[in-house]
Amino acid sequence: MGGMKDLFQEGDWSKEKHVPVIEIESECKSGEEIVVKVTVGKQLPHPNTTEHHISWIAVYFKPQGDKFPYELGRFEFLSHGSSVQGANTSGVYSSPSVTLSFQTNKAGTLYATSYCNIHGLWENSVQITLG
Repeated sequence: MGGMKDLFQEGDWSKEKHVPVIEIESECKSGEEIVVKVTVGKQLPHPNTTEHHISWIAVYFKPQGDKFPYELGRFEFLSHGSSVQGANTSGVYSSPSVTLSFQTNKAGTLYATSYCNIHGLWENSVQITLG
C-alpha cells in the first residue's frame, strides 16, 4: 500500500499548468526574511472557474538535518465565479498565487503543494541555501 507521497504529481511547470511554481524573491541569508512567491499556472494559466479551479496551496520548509518539515502557510482560494445565480456568474475569481515570508538559520528544502478540484494533488520543491 502506497503512502500520501504516491498521490502527488510533479511536472515541468513551463509545460504543466498544475505545478506550483516557487520563486524566491529575496536573497537567502541566515536569520533574515526570505520572501517566497508560489503560483499555480505561471507559464500556462490554470482555469479558475466553478467547474475547474485550484482550491489551495500549502508551503512547507524542511531544514537540513531535521526530521520533519514546518508548515509555513496554507492558503485557500474560495471565489471561482459562482453566485446564487449559478456557476460562473459572479465575476469574482481568486487567483492561485501567494506571497509569504519566513526566517531560518538553516539551509533546507522549500516545498509547495496544490490541489486542483479535477486533477488532484501537485507538488514542487526548491533548495534554499543561505549566503
